[in-house]
Amino acid sequence: MADLSREQIETKLKEYIDPYMEKDLVSAKCVRNVMIEDDQVVVDVVLGFPAKGYMEELSAKLKTLIESIDGVTQARANVSMAIEAHSVQKGVKTLEGIKNIIAVASGKGGVGKSTTATNLALALSAEGASVGMLDADIYGPSQPRMLGLHGKPESKDGKTLEPLVSYGVQAMSIGFLVDEETPMIWRGPMVTQALQQLLGDTNWKNLDYLVIDLPPGTGDVQLTLAQQVPVSGAVIVTTPQDIALLDARKGLKMFEKVEVPVLGIIENMSIHICSECGHEEHIFGEGGGQRMSDDYDVDFLGALPLDRKIREQVDSGKPSVIAEPDGRIAQIYREIARRTAAKLALRSKNHAAKFPQIVIQNN
Repeated sequence: MADLSREQIETKLKEYIDPYMEKDLVSAKCVRNVMIEDDQVVVDVVLGFPAKGYMEELSAKLKTLIESIDGVTQARANVSMAIEAHSVQKGVKTLEGIKNIIAVASGKGGVGKSTTATNLALALSAEGASVGMLDADIYGPSQPRMLGLHGKPESKDGKTLEPLVSYGVQAMSIGFLVDEETPMIWRGPMVTQALQQLLGDTNWKNLDYLVIDLPPGTGDVQLTLAQQVPVSGAVIVTTPQDIALLDARKGLKMFEKVEVPVLGIIENMSIHICSECGHEEHIFGEGGGQRMSDDYDVDFLGALPLDRKIREQVDSGKPSVIAEPDGRIAQIYREIARRTAAKLALRSKNHAAKFPQIVIQNN
């Protein structure tokens, strides 16, 4: 029997293409250790994205793959995850307590962006990440209702705010500070200042991801965020119809101009399934999100059905990922969350924290 080598094991592992990164684990630098003892092999794999619901399946697949090598009688794959901070726009300082900021945007209103952002945050949390949610829609804050949160945030030092917590997700919104029916009659500069304060004056606690639910469009708030907030990546939500796609393209181009990477596109209300007979119909057209992904060479993160339950659950403050964690819709959101975080994991990391600060003193 020939001696087994690390190269042999890695060559075999390259045959498995991870469905979320769309790369093999060796090229993605996820294989950290290969231990060979006679005919037994142990492999350590560290994923750069939260994948609680996928790790067991991956471990089993890698075990089978390694055991198919001639000369291997027993194999084990230890799969874990480590989420790192990723690089942001040039000249923008990172924020303490937050590793990565993901902005969820749409070109126009009414495409289900806030619902998607809420479920995305909850899905990232369900997959094992520490997650926060910032409601940046100053004129129409919806996160308090969607996350089932009431009451005002505390301030322990009179300067900073403590985030409210729902289903394990830390949250902050202007909706916590004003009455639900009070209109915010503010001009642009006041809105952008409020956003910066909500972001910077909140005591975020060791977040892997802060999901920012942006207002629709490409105005003041989006521009401030893109120029002054350290965003690791953006996600665009659209529906398949041409008018929504037209506006979603503008959002995508805005992020490109300010050098914020677009992690991908989520197509909402993709297909309607009749609750009576199960008939499937593409009410808003078909394949628009995929075409847009192809046109702009960005990833298609997934498609969600037009389902009454999604609306009912989020309106009642118990979004789909929480209301039916084992249901089909929750599973789609979790797939999208893994794919979004995996695309971010492949991007360059932020090494600023690893470099020592050199201070020159004149004694």
